Order: sequence, then C-alpha cells, then structure tokens
Amino acid sequence: MFICSVRASTLKFFGVVALSVAALFGLMLFVPQYEAAEAVKTGEEIAYDDIRTNEDRIAFIGQFGYTVEAEPLETCEMTLPEEFDRVLAGYNEIQKQQGLDLSRYRKKTITRYTYTVTNYEGYEGTVYINLLQHRDRIVGCDICSADPAGFVDGLFLKE
Repeated sequence: MFICSVRASTLKFFGVVALSVAALFGLMLFVPQYEAAEAVKTGEEIAYDDIRTNEDRIAFIGQFGYTVEAEPLETCEMTLPEEFDRVLAGYNEIQKQQGLDLSRYRKKTITRYTYTVTNYEGYEGTVYINLLQHRDRIVGCDICSADPAGFVDGLFLKE
C-alpha cells in the first residue's frame, strides 16, 4: 500500500511557482520588444544586425551616405558600467534619438571602432565615426569632430 500526503506548505510552494511562471509569461507578452531602429530622417530601415567584418561595418556606414578610410583608426574593447555617469547618460540620449539604447548593454563588453570620414561636408577639420558593437550588432554609433570644442551627433542619414 502506498500513501501520499499533501501538506499546506506543499500547496503554497506549488502555488508560488505557478504564479511566478504566470507572471513571467505575462511580462513576455506585454513588454515591448526592441526592433532594429529606423533612420529618423528618411524612414528607411537601417540594418544594425549581422555586422561581422570590417567590410560589413563600412557598408553599415555607407547606409548613412558617408565614406570612410578602409581600416579603422582605433579599435578598443570596453565594458559598460552598471550605472551611467552624466557624460555616458548624455551620450545615451543621442543613441536613443536614433532608436538605440546602451542601457540594455550595461556590464557587457562592447567593441568601439573609430573610422576617419573622407566625405564630410561643412566642416574643415577631421571627422570620425564611432561604431559600438556587441557581438554581431551595432548598439551605438555617432559622428564627431576631432576638435575638443567640436561636435558629437547621431549618425543620421545625410540630406
């Protein structure tokens, strides 16, 4: 003869597990998913995924109408901090205007590629494009001048 007893604490345990699974499932249904950002000025979709090689990065930059030197000027790996300071929070606002968000990559290692722009009009100095890449995805990008008193802007499509 086999006897099975169920206590109230066992029922509570399975009840909590069932509620947790239901809550997780509910979050998966109602939390919006992040899709590839769209270029703000033209409405054309920009491909931020499947960036594996230097040629892929140059083609990505070409989507915005810029040409760059064949090899990056600088390549470095960095880990984003858990808490953004004032400067990084401001930089992330530029990324959010482009449909990107670095806060999703806190405490993750990303690679920054810096390219020299060869066709930037309206500025006499040196201009760089920075691409922030995590695995095979561009997670941040900007165009900036080499001058400390210059500019930093999002990498929008040229008019």
